[in-house]
Amino acid sequence: MPEQTAPTAPPAASGARSRGLGCLGCAGLVFVAVVALFIQLTWDSPRNLPRAAPEEMARRAFRHSQEAYEVLGFTRTVPPGGGRIGVDAENTLGAGYCYDGGLLGLEDETIDGAYRIDHAWALDDVPASQAVPGLRRLHRRLQQDGWEVSSYREGGKSGDDWSLFVQRDGGDERMSFTWFPDRQYFTGGATAPCAYDSGWTDGSGESYFPDDAARSVTPPVLGPGRL
Repeated sequence: MPEQTAPTAPPAASGARSRGLGCLGCAGLVFVAVVALFIQLTWDSPRNLPRAAPEEMARRAFRHSQEAYEVLGFTRTVPPGGGRIGVDAENTLGAGYCYDGGLLGLEDETIDGAYRIDHAWALDDVPASQAVPGLRRLHRRLQQDGWEVSSYREGGKSGDDWSLFVQRDGGDERMSFTWFPDRQYFTGGATAPCAYDSGWTDGSGESYFPDDAARSVTPPVLGPGRL
């Protein structure tokens, strides 16, 4: 009587293989979703800038400077304008280009019609008795107000410069402060987020220069109790 061979069950690996392929398919979908989100964040966000007049963004930058100035405890008034850089008091506005990182965030192209306003100020004859406690107080205050401290350095007895750099909203808004002990010179600055110039028309064929936005506005007097 011929020997009978028991039927063999189908390989269990086939089911595992199917499940494995299914997992690979899920992973592929997740990867595609992540890539799509990455592209959206790096490509669309620069195009979603608000449209605002230079006066509005200048007020925003100046307000940050004014608030910091009061926390620092300075009582002098600084009229608009500036003298010798690194020597005289300053209270000025400037503007720069805004950049688009492109589809993968690797490009570095300017955005037509967009600008970034910054306010710069400085004081001469600032002794350590004002600068040191003022910077320490401002450091604590900005942290309490939700600013991210990018860098903070105390010069100490070595005589090195003191500095404080903060940002928020992913770096859209920034402030910086530096005190130079050897010259008793204090500098501060605030940068507002990028915005499309409300006076610029897309498709006009004319080149856009952010300096025009800065020249169209003048900062108020910087001093205590000016808000």
